[in-house]
Amino acid sequence: MSEVTVPELSLVVLVGTSGSGKSTFARTHFLATEVLSSDVCRGLVADDENDQSATADAFDVLGFIAGKRLAAGRLTVVDATNVQPSARRSLVDLARSHDVLPVAVVLDVPLDVCAARNAERTDRSFGAHVLRRQRADLQRGLKSLQREGFRVVHVLRGVEEVQAATIVRTRLFTDLRTETGPFDVVGDVHGCREELTDLLTELGYRLVTDGQGRAVDAVPPADRKAVFVGDLVDRGPDTPGVLRLVMGMQAAGHALVVPGNHEDKLLRALRGRQVQVSHGLAESLEQLAAEPEEFRAEVERFLDGLVSHYVLDGGRLVVAHAGLLERYQGRASRRVRAFCLYGQTTGETDEFGLPVRYPWAQDYRGAATVVYGHTPVPTPEWVNGTICVDTGCVFGGHLTALRYPERELVAVPARRVHHEPARPFLPAGLEGDATRAAVRDPDVLDVTDVLGKRVVETADHGRVTVREENAAAALEVVSRFAVDPRWLLHLPPTTAPVLTSRRPGHLEHPDEAFAAYAADGVGEVLCEEKHMGSRALALVCRDERVARERFGAPGDALGAVWTRTGRSFFDPAATEVLVGELRTALETSGLFDELGDWVLLDGEVLPWDAKARELLRGRFAATGAAGRAALPVAVGALERAAGRGLDVTDLLSRTRSRAENVERFTDAYRRYCWPTDGLDGVRFAPFAVPAASSATFADRPHDWHLGVADRLVAASDRFAPTRRLRVDVTDASSCAAGTAWWEELTAAGGEGMVVKPLANRVRTGRGMVQPALKVRGREYLRLVYGPDYAEPEHLERLRQRSLGRKRSLALREHALGLEGLERAVRGEPLWRVHECVVGVLALESEPVDPRL
Repeated sequence: MSEVTVPELSLVVLVGTSGSGKSTFARTHFLATEVLSSDVCRGLVADDENDQSATADAFDVLGFIAGKRLAAGRLTVVDATNVQPSARRSLVDLARSHDVLPVAVVLDVPLDVCAARNAERTDRSFGAHVLRRQRADLQRGLKSLQREGFRVVHVLRGVEEVQAATIVRTRLFTDLRTETGPFDVVGDVHGCREELTDLLTELGYRLVTDGQGRAVDAVPPADRKAVFVGDLVDRGPDTPGVLRLVMGMQAAGHALVVPGNHEDKLLRALRGRQVQVSHGLAESLEQLAAEPEEFRAEVERFLDGLVSHYVLDGGRLVVAHAGLLERYQGRASRRVRAFCLYGQTTGETDEFGLPVRYPWAQDYRGAATVVYGHTPVPTPEWVNGTICVDTGCVFGGHLTALRYPERELVAVPARRVHHEPARPFLPAGLEGDATRAAVRDPDVLDVTDVLGKRVVETADHGRVTVREENAAAALEVVSRFAVDPRWLLHLPPTTAPVLTSRRPGHLEHPDEAFAAYAADGVGEVLCEEKHMGSRALALVCRDERVARERFGAPGDALGAVWTRTGRSFFDPAATEVLVGELRTALETSGLFDELGDWVLLDGEVLPWDAKARELLRGRFAATGAAGRAALPVAVGALERAAGRGLDVTDLLSRTRSRAENVERFTDAYRRYCWPTDGLDGVRFAPFAVPAASSATFADRPHDWHLGVADRLVAASDRFAPTRRLRVDVTDASSCAAGTAWWEELTAAGGEGMVVKPLANRVRTGRGMVQPALKVRGREYLRLVYGPDYAEPEHLERLRQRSLGRKRSLALREHALGLEGLERAVRGEPLWRVHECVVGVLALESEPVDPRL
């Protein structure tokens, strides 16, 4: 009987020619839901399991489903021939991308058996040459399976061996969920053998010594077990003594050990690999050189056998040297091991030449408690269920252990400074207490959450860097002017302008928007009317209970309305009235029932002067008034001069043109203003629902969002509709219709339109596609660039404008906004949400042409 071992979490790839019995083998040994068949997937996409023209689509479907299963931590079996290296390579890559082990199970069945089986199947019509080719491919690839990346390979030869095989599911080495403790998790020892014995004694362990009086074991009290977080070696005075004691404890079953980066480097050095002898490695090699050869060999075997991390106590405790993200826990790959050993860095170095660590614990939201070391801290701090127990013993701090599940800290002081740190460990006047852990309240905001240079991890755009000076400017605005931070879940991103047009008389034109999305592979876009108002976010709760329990109901309010910079749009009385009207509309339209107990709306408040009155008076009205007062007088004077025979033709022509431009400029801003009194005359034009209590909606198409807006418009006169048009950017006639629609909007005085991918959130191999491109009208751009901007000499100069920074800014702000909303809907602490909100506002401080 052949025993086929398969890790509980793995991607099992069956390999064999057609007719070798792969499907029967899969049905016999695995659940039907665990098996993904290429034949079945062909049937799903083509209604014919033997339609070879559908093979590519079938494997797309298979890969998608397999990825979802692996992401959820479920064993997955791929039933396909997989005899060619290219087919197997994509599956190995899939396993690696989800940090699971790829396993190959080869069914090496004679060719005549496969041919006979296929002959019995009426749905198979390929010739014998296909089987011969598959067989040849199989034989050529047998010896290369491990080189291809398969961590486990089983080859079953002949029908009898296939039929006699049994599947044994094994746990990963990291999976010690059955070990329930209690545990004593010990921080980085770094060769400090005396302090280690002090700590174990303090914890109640009984030391065991050999004939030479050296500690070779420590018996724990009350069935406890020690867990070492790694970095046992280097820097300290007695690395061999530490290893002798810890190896003895592990061998006796009294301890578990995970490796640190220093163990990893020491192992490579002991094996004769080329390594840089630094950071204390020289001391370890010198100390070990004085030990017997047998001991050094034992150390090498011990280090080689260490497992990247452990998942303990039913998954409630994870121990890894440098910590571990939730998605890596219980997984196995080089990427997981590298994170466990070295952690995550920003790619930068500090003033001491040391790598800047990415604060992964601040982003951690896993259910398991994670205990780690690696980066010494004066005082341990609980951050989102994680704690670092490296308190710098070798640098003169403490050696610390966490008692689990009691969450108590036990520490002993270093007997001396054994190694001077490259970076000051204990700043002057600061002495940490390693027995008392600080605890950050996740619902309390702290300026350190947003101050300084920050790197925010986003799902849509990777890491987004917020500069220190920009963060300070954003904090000034938020702390002094913004609405209550409990309401402030989101700030909308800036919108990128379309690429500059070369059409005569135009700076922006729809052609460039359609072409840009077509180049990104976006087939359909939605053109939305661009309202000339002021951007506003409205958060509305269904009732007092929701406002109180979810947002604390600041001021007993049921919601808030704020600007792009977080300021309240209206005074408290007007806000209360508007929120009440929005609440009624959401209720009567049935949207509360569909979306959740609170809803966030994104839109424009109309008219423009409802918020921008000072801007209108101080800039636009003043410019228009000055031009209308001066230029007609100048035209009259020049006309009189021309009547006297003076040659002022060119100057008169330019002055008349400038006078006409000023009139157009004045007409442009007047179109966006009308009388208002408080909320009388004010309208709200919603165009998106970024989030609600139930979910975020970036994956809903834009016409869904506008459909929600239509229901609000129908429910209340307070809402203004948003006109739109769908355009197929691959169809010239559809693009022409979109252009004509834009021309009609702008000719009637509209600002222009915003072009968005119909599907909303779109990613390509190059990253996230621009979420929106604004195409502003020719007359509106006078307000941006001045009355005379369309004169040929000015227009040519403006065509040199640089758009790269603005477009990058739009992508980064959009990604931060989506990330913050996801965190808010998941119920993460407010400071996590504000990390993104303040990040958006901080990016707005970057030096970008404000006219773009």
